Amino acid sequence: MEVKTSTKEKYHVITVSAAVLTANLTEDLCNRLITYLDTDTKNIVLNLNNVLMDEEAAERVVKTQQQFYESGASFVICELSPALQNFLDGQNLLELMNVTPTESEAGDIVQMEEIERELFDE
Repeated sequence: MEVKTSTKEKYHVITVSAAVLTANLTEDLCNRLITYLDTDTKNIVLNLNNVLMDEEAAERVVKTQQQFYESGASFVICELSPALQNFLDGQNLLELMNVTPTESEAGDIVQMEEIERELFDE
C-alpha cells in the first residue's frame, strides 16, 4: 500500500493514497503504523482524504487508535469525506474515533495531548 509520510516535530502525518481501504490493506497499514510506537515521535495523524473503507477496515483502525492511546501516544484521523463519516456513524464507529475536519486541527489535537501528558507526568 502506498502512503505519503510527512514528519513534523511531534507527529507523523500518514496520508493514504488508496481510494478504498479493504481489510487486507488496512491490516498492512496498521501494522506499519504500530512500528511508530517504537520511535521517538510516536504520534500519528492519519489523513483519509477521499478514502472509503469497509466495516472490518474501520474496526481495525479503531483498534489501532486504541493501541496508540494505551501506549501514551496520540492517533488522530482527519479529512474524512462526508460519505465515510456517514458510513462510520451508521456503524457506530465514528464516536470511537478521534476525528478532526482538517490536518491542521489534527496537529493541534496532538500538540494539546502532548502537553496534557507532560503535565500529568509531573
